[in-house]
Amino acid sequence: MKNYVIGLDYGTDSVRAVLIDTDNGQEIASNVHYYQRWKNKQYCNAAINQFRQHPLDHIEGLENTIKQVVASGNVSPSQIKSICIDTTGSSPIPVAQDGTPLALTKGFEENPNAMMILWKDHTAINEANEINELAANWGGENFTKYEGGIYSSEWFWAKILHIARQDEAVKNATYTWMEHCDLMTYLLIDSKDLKTFKRSRCAAGHKAMWHEDWNGLPPEDFLAKLDPYLASLRGKLYDETYTSDIVAGNLSQEWATRLGLTTDTLIAVGTFDAHSGAVGAKIEEHTLVRVMGTSTCDIIVDTKASIGTKTVRGICGQVDGSVIPGFIGLEAGQSAFGDLLAWYKELLMWPTEKVLASSTLLTAAQKDALRTEISDKLIIELTTEAEKIPLSESVPIALDWINGRRTPDANQELKSALSNLSLGTKAPHLFKSLVNAICFGSKKIVDRFEEEGVKINSVIGIGGVARKSPFIMQTLANVLNKPIKVAASDQTPALGAAIYAAVAAGIYPNVIEASQKMGSDFESEYLPQLDKVAAYNKLLLAYEQLSQFADPSLKNQHYEHAI
Repeated sequence: MKNYVIGLDYGTDSVRAVLIDTDNGQEIASNVHYYQRWKNKQYCNAAINQFRQHPLDHIEGLENTIKQVVASGNVSPSQIKSICIDTTGSSPIPVAQDGTPLALTKGFEENPNAMMILWKDHTAINEANEINELAANWGGENFTKYEGGIYSSEWFWAKILHIARQDEAVKNATYTWMEHCDLMTYLLIDSKDLKTFKRSRCAAGHKAMWHEDWNGLPPEDFLAKLDPYLASLRGKLYDETYTSDIVAGNLSQEWATRLGLTTDTLIAVGTFDAHSGAVGAKIEEHTLVRVMGTSTCDIIVDTKASIGTKTVRGICGQVDGSVIPGFIGLEAGQSAFGDLLAWYKELLMWPTEKVLASSTLLTAAQKDALRTEISDKLIIELTTEAEKIPLSESVPIALDWINGRRTPDANQELKSALSNLSLGTKAPHLFKSLVNAICFGSKKIVDRFEEEGVKINSVIGIGGVARKSPFIMQTLANVLNKPIKVAASDQTPALGAAIYAAVAAGIYPNVIEASQKMGSDFESEYLPQLDKVAAYNKLLLAYEQLSQFADPSLKNQHYEHAI
């Protein structure tokens, strides 16, 4: 009998499940569920960078997607051997003593502070600054050194500290906090002992300052200097962490009944989407995998012998086993990638929305149809016109920091900027400048890795932007001056989760072998256009000059590019 596994991938807007044949990685069935509360913009306030999600969105999505792939896959439930879940991160959630998400308990159903603090929530900037100040000056170990040396407001401890200070009721009612990937895994398994539950090595190492060098999480004496609450929380968290090729438990009877599966189905330890996506894209040593969606995560693996005791400045962590057990996983990324273009689209749609709303010339149905048509075609038309603009023609220079800067050197207080505007600047010129900006931000990440001695021989792109925008991908190949292969799978992170599940179930002996057998093929490759590389280097220098103006701390950095 064939064996099958399920990968469940939680993105920013939706969750998708895939049912995978472990022999060859073939997708037997898939299903996507969009978060309704999030779609309605509940519990969020973009003006203060507050982005929260209700756990019911995720629980409903889990049930709906897995039930659908089980039902439509036409395989026996006994053949579905295991499930692995990947999520965005850092996205911590407060939970009660029995592991129930606090937003599902009486009195907290509509409280944003009791919900998941989404990865892109930057309300904890002040708390992140405090952590960085203390880590550098308290006189003991710098617990941020394996996380690039700078702790971000996007991460675990900063978010928890912010909520604890902002909302006394949530603080008092919370027993402990869990990363999203841990919570969803915990909800599925039969064992409900929070103390022995197997937490994700990926989440803990990259976002919570967990490391073997100091036997786990930062000690209570360090955390107490930030806030006594964090010190008291420390004992309710965890000491050990686990890679995603390890079994977290069996599917509980309740969830087996709800999903149409059996309690023999194993649940693997959870992980983050980018790291899972890298596995789904057959990551190898010295290959940079770029997960390109609303933001980017950039993942590379290296051997322990190559990395040694070296720490890489300004990235999002280097963690043993966070991608492939036995290898050091290194993470970087941009806080906004597709989000920058989505912001521009929303900006351009504003007049359409307002004019249509007040128009007396069209029926309601005609307004809806026109609104949809414009929305669907806007980026396509901008792309077509932007591609026609020669590199010799003056275009604005933009920064990609519209949601702060993740890498290199996290600083979520930074803002985007534009320069070189003129009366000749049209909408396609601005669009082209924004595409250039996200590609230049990508180049700075590659430069930082290579400056720090991390070798990059090849680049793989995965995600919606990689598959849907040849214009962006060709621009990126020219800016990086490296060939970029694009993974063919629509669901590479979910496929990577399925690969972890196959190893956890004992179907493959290790992640490398499983990835080679089950991982995605490649559908296209973009090669640098040598006649354009030099022109982009000139524009990159202008990007760096604007960067130094917006962030004076960069003025002591020296850039050298061939012109």
